[in-house]
Amino acid sequence: MASLDGSVMSRRNFMQVGALGAAGLVAGQAVAAPMIPSLNGPRPELLRRAMASLSRQGARIPKRDLIGIADFNAPSGTRRFHLVNLINGRSTNLLVSHGRGSDPAHTGFLARFSNIDGSLASSAGAYVTGDTYYGKHGQSRRLIGLDPTNSNAETRGIVIHSAWYVSPQVVQQHGKVGRSEGCFAFCESDLDQVLARLGPGRMIYADKV
Repeated sequence: MASLDGSVMSRRNFMQVGALGAAGLVAGQAVAAPMIPSLNGPRPELLRRAMASLSRQGARIPKRDLIGIADFNAPSGTRRFHLVNLINGRSTNLLVSHGRGSDPAHTGFLARFSNIDGSLASSAGAYVTGDTYYGKHGQSRRLIGLDPTNSNAETRGIVIHSAWYVSPQVVQQHGKVGRSEGCFAFCESDLDQVLARLGPGRMIYADKV
């Protein structure tokens, strides 16, 4: 079980992406090149895309010690949201939902992304985390979409929040978690950690590769 929530990235795979260290030289901040985890963290290609996006976004992402990566190629019953510490190479892996509009048949697999208001779908791309607030789902964190594929995130109300339908118990019963309306919904017991570690000014990258 420890490997699911605290996997350590290997030195061998660290060398494979060492060239990405230059991506951290943005806004006067040097960030250590990330080490790629083995089985329990983000896949190498997804991590490379996330790091390229972090570099491309420049000063719009002021905090660069930790990023969140949503691997929407993986089924929803797996711990497919990765909190990646770019300083020490550790990855914490959590359950996360995708939108109903991305999986109309509720198969547990994301079939499509959408940036359209009313689509109830997840959107691909980079987000920067904003402030916290209390809404219909309790404590939540606002997100701002930084790419053309998720530029409507704010107006659509795409945020981080917790939901009863995202939990190990739901996965045990149904083999998948429930669906949001496009938000990143987490297990209630994980929310405090997510909100604390993904504080304002950090990046979430969502994709399916």
